Amino acid sequence: MCCKKMKKTLLSLSILSLSLASCDKVSPIGVLVAGTAVENRVKMSELFYRNHYNDKIWLVADGDYTFLVGADSHVTNDSGRMDEMLSIGLRDDDLFYAHLGDIADTKAEYYVTLDSLLQEAKSRYVEKNYRKVNDYEYVSNDNPDESPLMLQYDEIVYPFFPVVGNHDITHNGWALWSNIFHSSFYEIDVIVMLEDGDFAFDHLIFLDSASGTLGKTQIDLINRGILDGKYDDGTSMYRNTFVFSHTNIFRPQFFEFASTFTREETFFLLDQFEKWNVTCAFCGHVHTWDERNYNGVHYLTLDTMCEKNNPEPGDYLVRVHCDSDGEVKWSPVHMDTRKR
Repeated sequence: MCCKKMKKTLLSLSILSLSLASCDKVSPIGVLVAGTAVENRVKMSELFYRNHYNDKIWLVADGDYTFLVGADSHVTNDSGRMDEMLSIGLRDDDLFYAHLGDIADTKAEYYVTLDSLLQEAKSRYVEKNYRKVNDYEYVSNDNPDESPLMLQYDEIVYPFFPVVGNHDITHNGWALWSNIFHSSFYEIDVIVMLEDGDFAFDHLIFLDSASGTLGKTQIDLINRGILDGKYDDGTSMYRNTFVFSHTNIFRPQFFEFASTFTREETFFLLDQFEKWNVTCAFCGHVHTWDERNYNGVHYLTLDTMCEKNNPEPGDYLVRVHCDSDGEVKWSPVHMDTRKR
């Protein structure tokens, strides 16, 4: 890939970890009820991006890489499946782990459990992939000793990237979710190093669909081309684009209850995915598996990985394989955890 001049407004948001705030009880209903409207969530995400521009995330892959996708873990006091997902990703050296929303039910103690789980998982990740060079700095195992890039522990990005779901925002749960992940609408670039010394870019887009709508602000940002990634000649800089959404685009079966986008927004997204040349779009929310192709885009809707909803072991995760030549395949990943 030649080094053309890029025309791109980056919206890659850092995923940092801060202290938790309190929140009301979990909503007893599982439909789309927003404690904080999508307009405010997206505006807060954009503000966070502007204030943390220098902290944007770039993932680097050496040729082939894989990533793991899970959905609807609904963490309460039983976090076995969530821990298993993170352990599988670490064991198999996935580049990152994406989660499609409804990560926890909205109760402060559940987010304390989640935050502790993520901190422990990051500790294991750092121990496997970094070496400590002094009392407070680390260097990646992939970096040569003669020119290490020193990082403090808090500067090491743990590659767990979620979208926000409707259960994450009920009864003002956005305060809890955003204190851990900060941003509901963001993108990340993957730099793929190729054998001939060249490189390619893959694109990760995380949409805020927790309220069952993109909202005016998010649509306006998309229409402004903020996620397009174009070179001066109008061609895309991306080899593959992957989109992650909580709300599903397609209803698995016409008679099932499911809160999907409005007809107008569905048509908008289908058209936009074609413009972005999306390789695959991942959705959750309906707790039912679905797979289909439409206009050249592959759509995967994942079943819930939650122990309460699926107490028996099963194939609740998906691993995506990206070859160095750009070919993309996926395979199911088995989870062994049973409901306790």
